[in-house]
Amino acid sequence: MATKKKIISKEDIVSMYMSEVLEKGQKPKSVYHFTKENDFTEAEFYAFFGTLEGLEKEIFRLFLVNTIDVLHKNSDYQEYDMKNKMLSFYFTFFEVLTANRSYVLQSLKLDRNPLKNLVQLTSLRESFKEYVSEILTDDYRLEQEKFQKFQEKGIQESAWLQLMMTIKFWMDDESAAFEKTDIFIEKSVNASFELMNVAPLNHLIDFGKFLFKEKIYSKQ
Repeated sequence: MATKKKIISKEDIVSMYMSEVLEKGQKPKSVYHFTKENDFTEAEFYAFFGTLEGLEKEIFRLFLVNTIDVLHKNSDYQEYDMKNKMLSFYFTFFEVLTANRSYVLQSLKLDRNPLKNLVQLTSLRESFKEYVSEILTDDYRLEQEKFQKFQEKGIQESAWLQLMMTIKFWMDDESAAFEKTDIFIEKSVNASFELMNVAPLNHLIDFGKFLFKEKIYSKQ
């Protein structure tokens, strides 16, 4: 009696793709090569993804989706203010990235052109901006309604740049348990919220000192 073939899921395809990139040190040449190598059909692939590039983008978006799922399982999370929600997001997101560190490092360094590597982050970028918009509270909105939309876009873009800076710091972090990344997260998030509040510059100065120390003394 013939064995019934397992139905390929989206998660299966993601897992196979990540494994292939890690094991071979390069991306598959085409959908045809990828599906043949992993013993499933192109039709099964196209049921979930239009291209290999689309699959790559989805992997990074899923890191964010998994992060938010974990956050929402914490009953206290909904009671947090915006800053603590952002801190919780960062620490959880980088736990997810660390669990997949080998893939993240390899996939973001495969192409000599850094911009081509960053294309993988476009879906993550859009989903992250949506997340920032969802947690944005009136405490950080301008009173003038006509400026709110402009302000919200500015906050989204600056939050994305901050996330990119943190990813870069984490990729270069050689400290045990990536403790320096944890420090970077706390200081950078504190600094960004001080800016949003136009409050004293203590956290900004503290963050600046940390960056200066890392960049200057780590070279010695």
